[in-house]
Amino acid sequence: MLCLSIVICAFAQNQSQGKVDIIKKTNGEEIKGKIIKITDAEVSFVYAGETAEYVIKKADISQIVHSSGRLENFSSMNMPASIRQADQITMIATPADHHNKIAIIPFTYLMDNQPGAAAIGLKAQQDAYSLLRQHSAGYSIIDPRTTNAALVQAGVTPEKMMGFTMKNLCDILGVEYIIDGTVSQNKGYSTSTTSSSEHTKVKREDDDKVKGISNNGSSFSNAAQRYDVSVSLQIYMDNNASIYNASHKAFLSSTDGSYNAPLEYLLKRCPLYRK
Repeated sequence: MLCLSIVICAFAQNQSQGKVDIIKKTNGEEIKGKIIKITDAEVSFVYAGETAEYVIKKADISQIVHSSGRLENFSSMNMPASIRQADQITMIATPADHHNKIAIIPFTYLMDNQPGAAAIGLKAQQDAYSLLRQHSAGYSIIDPRTTNAALVQAGVTPEKMMGFTMKNLCDILGVEYIIDGTVSQNKGYSTSTTSSSEHTKVKREDDDKVKGISNNGSSFSNAAQRYDVSVSLQIYMDNNASIYNASHKAFLSSTDGSYNAPLEYLLKRCPLYRK
């Protein structure tokens, strides 16, 4: 009886030790061990046969098979925006065909805080696309013409844009990320320049004596209006989460109201830009 009890205890212990938690990562790797703790953003575990505790981000986990047999599936769409932003390439979009796709919608253009010409908003959209497509490794960017056609066909006009959430727009365009921007131009100081010229004509007699002097003068003035320009940029995900929101003002005012410098500054610092 004593020997039988020892055998049964040993068998039960082996069975208990044989059951481990299995963590399946998004890159296909499997980790076997014992899960210690699960938080909103991380999972703490110990490798089988070891005692050191390790931590892995939930954004890197696709599924956990618990030792009890229970399956726990993970989706990055439920992660905080800060967690998703830290690992863009390996994130799982919902639905899958949205994954790593980007659309840039027409920019809003404001002149002295009033709605301005729509053509400038379309031009800023095209400029943002041209710059970002050269630095978008791992992403697919929808060209502006395709984006704008899909919006028109879905009835998303500039007047009705506010009636759609970013998730609605992502579903319409079939993308995971939407870039939205605003170009603001405000009248700054004016500059003026004045120039003058004078011409003197001397009339002489045949004996080389001065007969008369005439003066003709002219002046020219030129005035130029200078503009203060700033750009705001927002990036949203297909779950309505905002992962980037920043503004930048041109260092110097200009006469042509160019927005290229602040736009490039913001794009280079956004989470979708790749050097």
